[in-house]
Amino acid sequence: MPERRVTRTNSGSGDPASLGLASPPSSGNSNGLQLPNGSNGDAPRNVGRRRRNPLVAASNKAFNPKLIFSQIVAMQCLHYVVLGFFFGVNNLLYGNSITIDRIFTDRYLNLWSIGGWADNFAVVLSCLCGSVLLAIIVEKSKKCLDFCVTLFLIHLLVCTLYNGIPATWDWWIIHIFSTIAMILLGEYVCSQRELDEIPLLQF
Repeated sequence: MPERRVTRTNSGSGDPASLGLASPPSSGNSNGLQLPNGSNGDAPRNVGRRRRNPLVAASNKAFNPKLIFSQIVAMQCLHYVVLGFFFGVNNLLYGNSITIDRIFTDRYLNLWSIGGWADNFAVVLSCLCGSVLLAIIVEKSKKCLDFCVTLFLIHLLVCTLYNGIPATWDWWIIHIFSTIAMILLGEYVCSQRELDEIPLLQF
């Protein structure tokens, strides 16, 4: 019987296409289109990175010791300037003497004499003007309490160093009342200013 020889043809040299197999996908785009976030169909490099919260970044910058110290110094100095101005007005209207003792002692504040009410009104009006200064210097309603209490404590410390702790009830009543009025009015003015700064959409 004649021998049968089987001949294997190697037309594709192991090419998957010649063997009827699907070719592996290429890294590039066959249509010539450029894929976003990187060429050759690569995955974006920024995947998995957490974006920084802008509110957290703003809160980290909220505490600024230099700014807070400068605001305290500005409030304290302007408070004494305004208080000295009203004492000058009392000098023109009532002939009261202008002396530093009127600011740092308790001998001129009196709730039971007509002459003492001129200085009483000067202290109250200076604190009411301080509420406007809070809206200009501090600008935040939630900080008014801290700055007003700080203003009162520094003034008490200076008065104690100058002439001892104030020993009359008149001094304490007038200054505590003025501080409370300054806090309430300052929070109101600052809140109104904060509302004015919110932009409204116009259609």
